[in-house]
Amino acid sequence: MKAYFIRRLLLVPPTLLGITLVVFLIMRLAPGSPLDKEMQAAMAAGAEQQGAGNARDEDQGTIQPSQILDAEEKFGYDVGVFHAYLRWLGVLPKEAVRSKAEFAKDADEVKVLLAGTTHEVAVTKEGEIKWPEGVQIPNKEKWTARIITVAEIERRWRNRTKTKSNPNGLDFPDKSVLPQAVVYQPKVRGLLQGDLQRSMKYNDRIWDMMKARFPISLFYGILSMIIIYSVCLPLGILKAIKHRSFLDTFSSVIVFSGYAVPGYVLGAFLLLIFGFHLDVLPQMGFVSANFDSLSTWGKVTDLARHAVMPLACYLVGSFAFMTLMMKNNLMDNLAADYVRTATAKGVPYRMAVFKHAFRNSLIPIATTFGQNITLIIGGSFLIEKIFDINGFGLMQFTAVLDRDETVILGVLVVAATLQLIGNILSDICVALVDPRISYK
Repeated sequence: MKAYFIRRLLLVPPTLLGITLVVFLIMRLAPGSPLDKEMQAAMAAGAEQQGAGNARDEDQGTIQPSQILDAEEKFGYDVGVFHAYLRWLGVLPKEAVRSKAEFAKDADEVKVLLAGTTHEVAVTKEGEIKWPEGVQIPNKEKWTARIITVAEIERRWRNRTKTKSNPNGLDFPDKSVLPQAVVYQPKVRGLLQGDLQRSMKYNDRIWDMMKARFPISLFYGILSMIIIYSVCLPLGILKAIKHRSFLDTFSSVIVFSGYAVPGYVLGAFLLLIFGFHLDVLPQMGFVSANFDSLSTWGKVTDLARHAVMPLACYLVGSFAFMTLMMKNNLMDNLAADYVRTATAKGVPYRMAVFKHAFRNSLIPIATTFGQNITLIIGGSFLIEKIFDINGFGLMQFTAVLDRDETVILGVLVVAATLQLIGNILSDICVALVDPRISYK
């Protein structure tokens, strides 16, 4: 068994790489990227400045090649898709501490101010850095220069301005375009180094954004799991034993009614009744604004009052699935030959249920237990939006709307890793519950 789980753990990294690569390719190939939005905004702003006129004839003047270069470098579209993925992964270096300058017409070199310093260096058209004499520049050996030629600028211009009706792109304003010198420090920093990058939109570190939401997700996730298992398993056992009784029918009506009501609909209803009309529960937020000034018991009470309605919305759809799974599995095992044989030999019915049938009934439930680890990054953006909870669900939804690729990939890494580990934990739970499983 140990060898089996070691092999499963060794498969986690390549599986994770495959998942991230597929999602990265989809995001880069799908229309409506952050770069497209930036270019559309620049063209719209340029068209407004030009005033009245035929927009189709003046499209060339609404955006400049330098704007395309800056936008591509801002969002990491200045290289190919696989190159960009390897940079995000931390295999290839990216250009950190970066500055650039444009050559003057017919000039062979240009002065570039080193980013983060007060020093200027000269860069030739061959990409050679000429260091000032008598000046001590820290980390001089780390700086590298490259030249963006007019031919490269034209290629990138035509690639970004081409359309179905104009496959060659807009006319290139070659007379006004000059080569540029870029001075930077190459830095290998990505997923393999434990860096999830920064948000494209907010420029905040993604790990910091997620850490701020971990307490919320852990609170609702762990509490939901405890309530579901502590309520649904006993209820499923009771429904199996009291099959077709009034209790079984009444509880089925309740759990299926809850399953039929979407969580966000229940949230709006609870907010209207208990938040507005009765005003007995807080309407929004994870905690109150004065939470830090409250006593320990006051903090517990405040957290509980804020959690009642969102927690009800998270749980309403889960009770039916878990309860019915427990009931059906237990009923199947109660009808099995080994249980009837045990009762025929004089084993008490209670012992036959809990010692024989119950353990085998837990096997299907054990297969899903490990996957509950993904509750750490779970959540519903609709429920979080209704109750103004800044959780993972709202963060993921906002990132998708904004096409914030680094945030999407960062959350995907955490979610996929937890899912893969959860699958392994599920196998361990099954092996513990079912002695027939050996994984050899």
